[in-house]
Amino acid sequence: MSDQDIQKLENLFPPVSGSAFEAASREVLASGQSVLQSKDGIIYEVFPDGRRVPLKKIEPPVQFAAG
Repeated sequence: MSDQDIQKLENLFPPVSGSAFEAASREVLASGQSVLQSKDGIIYEVFPDGRRVPLKKIEPPVQFAAG
């Protein structure tokens, strides 16, 4: 496998992992359980009925350049 092939596979990881995370989250919510999500520096517990309960303030994500 060439470096170029590896790079192509690495570029696919973010969208594929995002899709897998969303599917898992929907499945958990459909089973009646809650999930944790972070947004704007806060961790929320999200319930199947759509309620969002703030749990904890966190540091904002660190941006970095790939490569």
